[in-house]
Amino acid sequence: MRVHLIAIGGSAMHNMALALHEKGFIVSGSDDEINEPSKTRLKNAGLLPEKIGWFPEKITSDIEAVILGMHAREDNPELVKAKELGLKIYSYPEYIYEATKDKTRVVVGGSHGKTTITAMILHVLNYHHINTDFMVGAQLEGFNTMVKLTKEAKIAIIEGDEYLASPIDRRPKFHLYKPNIAIISGIAWDHINVFPTFEIYVEQFKKFIELIEPNGTLIYCNEDNELQKVAASATNNSIHKIPYAIPKHKIENGLTILEDNQQQIPLKVFGNHNLMNINGAHLVCQTLGITDSQFYEAIQSFKGAAKRLELVESTADFSFYKDFAHSPSKLKATTSAVKHQFKNRTIIACMELHTFSSLNETFLAEYNGSMNEADEAIVYFNPHTIEHKKLKPITEQQVLSYFNRKDLQVFTDSQQLVSYLKNKHLKNHVLLMMSSGNFDGIDFKQLSTELNVN
Repeated sequence: MRVHLIAIGGSAMHNMALALHEKGFIVSGSDDEINEPSKTRLKNAGLLPEKIGWFPEKITSDIEAVILGMHAREDNPELVKAKELGLKIYSYPEYIYEATKDKTRVVVGGSHGKTTITAMILHVLNYHHINTDFMVGAQLEGFNTMVKLTKEAKIAIIEGDEYLASPIDRRPKFHLYKPNIAIISGIAWDHINVFPTFEIYVEQFKKFIELIEPNGTLIYCNEDNELQKVAASATNNSIHKIPYAIPKHKIENGLTILEDNQQQIPLKVFGNHNLMNINGAHLVCQTLGITDSQFYEAIQSFKGAAKRLELVESTADFSFYKDFAHSPSKLKATTSAVKHQFKNRTIIACMELHTFSSLNETFLAEYNGSMNEADEAIVYFNPHTIEHKKLKPITEQQVLSYFNRKDLQVFTDSQQLVSYLKNKHLKNHVLLMMSSGNFDGIDFKQLSTELNVN
C-alpha cells in the first residue's frame, strides 16, 4: 500500500510514518519544517523528504491514502492536488480508526493524565508480552515509536486527545475512535481557542461517551464532580459504567505503596493524580482480561511517561523534576503530589505560560490558587511567544492578580530565571519545572549541574 503524509515532520505524524513503514507500506511525505528528533528518525528509516516544502507533483493517482497533519493549512498545494485527483484523504485520527476498526479499541480521554494512563496500560500489556497496537502522545521507555499498527494485534490502546482532527476536519480527535472501552480521567477547561466556553468543552465529553460502541464500557474518575454529572447524564444506555477513585495507599520514607487485600505494592511514581491514574489503568486491564496479580506485578516497574514528573537529577538532599503540566488542574495536581511526597523539603514550583489557553487573558483567571501548595511559586512567560501566537499581550501584573498569590514571582526572560535559580541555596529543596514547552531553550540537564545543592 502506498501512503503519503502531508506534514510528516510533526511529533505524531513522523511516528505514524515510521509505524506504516515498519508495517511494510510504501511511505512518502512532505513538510515545510522538520526538527529533531523527527528529522534524524525519518532519515534513519529512509523517509526524510529530499527537499523541505510542499510539492504537488508528489501527489499521484497511485497513492492509496493521504494522511493530513494538523500543521498543514487548508490551502496546502499537496492537499489541493489530492482533492483534484479524488484520492482518499484521512485525518490522523481517522486513519488510526481505519487501521484499528476490527480490534478492541481502548480510548483514554480526559483533560489530564491521558498520556500517563495510556503508558501504564501499555506497560502492563508489554510486560506480559501481549501484542498491542497503540497511539500515545509521548515517547515511552521500552517502545521504539509512539504509534504501532499491525495486522496481528487484537487490541489497540489509543490516547484520545480532544483537540481538532485536522485543518479540514474540526471534530475533536477522540470523537473519531469509537471505543469499545473508554476511560475519562477528568474534565477541566482547556483549548480556549477552540472551545471558547466551559460548557462547549464539556459537551465534547458528552459526545465522546455517546460514541462508545454498543455494550461497551465507560471507566471514569468519580473524584471529578463535573465528570460524575456527565457520566450520570449519558443516554448511551447499553454501556457499562465503572467509577474509580484514589486507591488505598501509604507513603513510607518517600516511597508510595499501594495496599490491596493485605498486598503491599511499592511504586516508582507518586501523587494522588498518579494513584487515580493507576486505578483507572487497573480497571481497563481487568476489562481486557488481566488479573489483579498480573497488573500489580507489572505496575511496580512503571517509571512514568516522558516529562510526566520525570526526575532530572537527585541527591540525598535535593530533587529536580520536569513535568508537562500547563493547565490549572495539572499544575495543582503535580504541585500537590510533590508537596505531599516531600513533606520535609521546600518546594519551588516554576511553570511556563506557553499554550494558547494559558496566554489568553480570559483563561488566566482559571489559574487562581493553582500553585498555592508550593512553598515558592514562579511563573515565566515570553512576550515574543504571545506576539507569535497573535494574542493580546498580558502583563506581569495580570499574572500576579489572576494567580492570586502575593509572593508569586514572575519572569519574562529565561536567562534571568536561570540566574535566579543558580543563585539560590537548594539543599533540602525540590525544584519542579512545569511546561508544555521548554522555557525558551533551558537545558534542564545542564541546569541541574549548575545549581547550588550543597
